[in-house]
Amino acid sequence: MIDVCHSLALIVVMALVTALLRFLPFLLFPEGKQAPKVITYLSGVLPSAVIGMLVVYCLKDVQLLTVPHGLPELIAVAAVALSYVWKRNTLLSVLGGTVVYMVLVQMVF
Repeated sequence: MIDVCHSLALIVVMALVTALLRFLPFLLFPEGKQAPKVITYLSGVLPSAVIGMLVVYCLKDVQLLTVPHGLPELIAVAAVALSYVWKRNTLLSVLGGTVVYMVLVQMVF
């Protein structure tokens, strides 16, 4: 069992690291200073790359040759794509797709 002092020390360290990670970009790149070209480039390409990696990670274990042949995943991906095209809200699309997938897996398939 971890004692109270150890637990508090862990919480304080985690809070400090989290705060540092949140404030570090503002300290390194103040408002009047031009960001390096590599940072500007990465800010343009990383969001798409991360979404692509998440899609690959989520669909890597889909078994197309066994029942239900990937239908819950396909329907959930379609729900995410359609809701994003409809509302242009990433959070709504991801949450909606997760709900659709969980309902399909738990109640339909």
